[in-house]
Formats: sequence, C-alpha cells, structure tokens
Amino acid sequence: MKATIERAALLKGLSHVQSVVERRNTIPILSNVLLEATAEGRLRMMATDLDLQINESVAAQVDQPGTTTVSAHTLFDIARKLPDGSQVQLHAADGRMAIAAGRARFSLGTLPRDDFPQIAEGELPTQFDLPAETLKQVIDKTRFAISTEETRYYLNGIFLHASEDGGKPVLKAAATDGHRLARVTLPKPDGADGMPDVIVPRKCVGELRKLLDEVDAQVGVSLSATKIRFDLGTAVLTSKLIDGTFPDYNRVIPTGNDKILRLDPRGFQEGVDRVATIATEKTRAVKMALDRDRVTLSVTSPENGTAAEEVPGDYSANSFEIGFNSRYLLDILGQIEGDLVEVHLADAAAPTLIRENDKSPALYVLMPMRV
Repeated sequence: MKATIERAALLKGLSHVQSVVERRNTIPILSNVLLEATAEGRLRMMATDLDLQINESVAAQVDQPGTTTVSAHTLFDIARKLPDGSQVQLHAADGRMAIAAGRARFSLGTLPRDDFPQIAEGELPTQFDLPAETLKQVIDKTRFAISTEETRYYLNGIFLHASEDGGKPVLKAAATDGHRLARVTLPKPDGADGMPDVIVPRKCVGELRKLLDEVDAQVGVSLSATKIRFDLGTAVLTSKLIDGTFPDYNRVIPTGNDKILRLDPRGFQEGVDRVATIATEKTRAVKMALDRDRVTLSVTSPENGTAAEEVPGDYSANSFEIGFNSRYLLDILGQIEGDLVEVHLADAAAPTLIRENDKSPALYVLMPMRV
C-alpha cells in the first residue's frame, strides 16, 4: 500500500483507535492497528482488544491500495511528534512500513493482515438513533456509579433497558456498585421496541464518551443480546456486551422517604468538599446533622482532627444525623445541573434518594455509612 495523508487527520484517527489497544499484550497482533488504503481515497484504521473494536475512516491520497498492520502506539507517537501541517507518506512493502514526513524517516515492522482478528457482529436487529448530546448526558450521569469489582462482573457496565414510566414507553440507563445507584430515564426512541436488556461494558462506555466530544449529530445504535454498535459518522465502535443478569435495581429505590431536605447543590457540594479535606482513605464519612432549615456537615479523623461547616437548607422534619461517603456524595452533586437539589431521607440506616425534582430524568440512590 502507498498513501499520503495530512498529519492532523492521521493523528485524529489514530488517537481514537490506539486507546482501544491494551499496552501489554500477549498476542502481538493485538498491539497493532490495521491500516487499509482504499481505491476510493480513504485510509481505514481498525483496532481491537477482542471485546471492543473501533473502525475509523479518514481522507487520504491513495497511490496504491493495500492493507497492513503496524504497532498502534508507535505509529500514534510518531504522528504526534511530526511537524504541524506536514504531509505523511505511508508505504508498506515486504514486511516493513516506511513513514516519511518533512525530513523525518521511519521504518516499522508489520504483521500480515490475515492474522488480524475481527469481531463478528452477527445480526443486530434492534436499531435506533440518539442525539450525541443525549448519549453524553446518559453516560456522564451514570458511569461514576459503575462497579470496578471484577467479582461482580455484571455490575461492570451501564444497564440499558426499555421500560414503562407512568404508562409512557421509556429507555432507562442504570449503574450501581452496591453503595450508590444512578439512573437516567429518556423517551423510548423509535426502533427500540422489543430490545433486549443489555449491559454495556465500562471500557466501551469510556471510549464512546471520548468519541462523542467530536460528534454533534445523531448516533446510530444497533444491538443484539450479545453485541452493540455505535455509528458516529467517521468512527464505528463495536463491543461485546457483558453476559450476565443485572440485579433488579428498582427494589432499592426508596418510595416512602418522607424527610425532605432542599438545598443549593453548589453550596452543599462546596461545603462537603471543604470538610472532606481532612478525611482519610479509611474515614471518608461526612456526617450530616439535620436541623430546622440547616445542615451541619462534619468530619472527624483520628489522624487529622475535625472539620465542620453549616449549610443553609429547607428542612422541617425531625432532627437526626446521617453519614455518607463524601466522595460518593460529591460524585452525585457534580451531576446536578439545576439550582436546587432534593434529598429524600428516612433514617440513618435507610437508602437516601437524591434528585433535582420529580420531573428530572436523573435519579440517584446513596447508601448511608455509620458515623
């Protein structure tokens, strides 16, 4: 193959595909990116870790169509260090790939294209479109609650399922790690009827979120019970789904929490952040003492001392104390966009519900800690 491509286009494409490639690989071909120069004047790039695959297509001047595979991270590092605005010539022949740009010359070893694995998508019967902005919000408001415990692998992703809410068809996205739950509800898109319940893995969610920053149109979503594909224009992301059963999370969403605290999310977030300064890995707990129209936040650390701050709030129920993991609380408050947040409490041991209001698409549940 022989092709010339603008450095910026090459770098942008490689930045997307190389992040899928694992740094340490026991299978050499998985460290490589597949490059295919087509007669239509495109350079197609593909990378995979056998669970996740990304295809990217960029414009190029193709003198000789062909295909090869070369180290993804090495090629990306070279492209990153080449001069701005330079034209990059790629020429693969006899097991080597020559790269030339300006006065720089490189020669890299290649591996045969036939050894490169591809994820077999099979049939993807459910197909619908979602605006990139909506998909971004769904990810941002749920992914912080994805579990990182490998033993509970079925919690290592975002659960997507069609459902009904007040008689209206909706699409729900949920994530939980057993300590907190995040759920977003949106109107069910056309084409999502009869879709299977699926768990989208954490790595796929992370790669998708990075790609969405460069997309402002609709994103095509196609899925079956085992695979999901996101079509983002020049990039296509395909992933295997987590083979497991997501727990019935509705059971932990409290419906009878009658003590309601309303307060400014920014002031609350800053107060929690300030008192949590002295918290340690062991004692992440922040204590909330609720009194009429105010909350006293406090942290006690045997190593560092104590901290306290009073935050104004609208509260008229009985006084009581409850403790939360400060980091978990900050994660949730960071997603509240309005100027008011509702905290629905029951007692010091019961799950607490946090949301902007009853019309808000996002809802959070946080388990308290003993303090």
